[in-house]
Amino acid sequence: MKLLSVTVPCYNSQDYMRHCVDVLLQGGDEVEILIVDDGSSDNTAAIADEYQQNYPGIVRAIHQPNGGHGAAVMTGVKNAQGLYFKVVDSDDWLDDDAYAKVLDTLRRFAAEGNGPDLLVSNYVYEKVSANLQRPVRYTGALPENKMLTWDEVGHFRKGQYMLMHAVIYRTQLLRDCGLDLPRHTFYVDNLFVYVPMASVKTLYYLNVDLYRYFIGRDDQSVQEQVMIRRIDQQLRVNRMMLEQVQLARIANKRQQSYMYNYLEIITTVSSVLCIRSGSEENLKKKADLWQMIHDKHPWEYRRLRRGIMGRVMNMDSRPGRWLAVTAYKISQKLVGFN
Repeated sequence: MKLLSVTVPCYNSQDYMRHCVDVLLQGGDEVEILIVDDGSSDNTAAIADEYQQNYPGIVRAIHQPNGGHGAAVMTGVKNAQGLYFKVVDSDDWLDDDAYAKVLDTLRRFAAEGNGPDLLVSNYVYEKVSANLQRPVRYTGALPENKMLTWDEVGHFRKGQYMLMHAVIYRTQLLRDCGLDLPRHTFYVDNLFVYVPMASVKTLYYLNVDLYRYFIGRDDQSVQEQVMIRRIDQQLRVNRMMLEQVQLARIANKRQQSYMYNYLEIITTVSSVLCIRSGSEENLKKKADLWQMIHDKHPWEYRRLRRGIMGRVMNMDSRPGRWLAVTAYKISQKLVGFN
């Protein structure tokens, strides 16, 4: 069995996918690279086939009709043969030295036969337009280099929650937890992290800056104006997070608290984007989201509404909306990225 399966979702990625794949190849034959061509119309498919031909037994090119990022990730999960599983988007890359340390750690897990459900490493925002590199590390929240249960996990700061870039899940856990990402939907990376997290019993934190997350293209899905145009997809993911994980049923209180904080952040993002749009239609969508939470998820609603962000996001007066946007802008400045 391979140590690690890495899925690289690709859609019209011809201009940058080679950098991503070339770094992954440094893992040698202990790594399986699944290049999922998601219905590209450029040379992505041909490049994927070229890699498969040149690196048989390491690279697999998988071609499918366009289904979006979630469909490509699920194709990777279905086809993965590695003990652990990671997603690396085609415009991102991994740090060479950190990658080697991750593989050393996975190799030890495999030899000892007692690997964790989740391996966590750091990621770095690479905002090229602003010449900004901002690492997100988990020191203080996660003790390093030891097998952890949730009882040993500390407090996560608001900008410190685990995104897709930070996680390497045990492959079988992804299959057993019932993960099923929607097609033709952006922002499913939140579901990819959140839904399996409810099944995680053991964690291991390796304090290395592994994932380099490129941010700053004008058409990037995380750009604010792009997110506002796609607000329905953000809201869909938000709703699915509520539907697929019942927080009240999570027995471990630290695990429950961590996942609640993640949900609070995503719900705040959904709300503030509706406000930022300045559209009465989107303000109604925000109200509908909160009404749905009230009606169908009372445990989550009570906690969200009594929190400071929940109170601010539900101030329907003009001064209240100004306060919500101001809080959002301050957060952007403090974190240093969009």
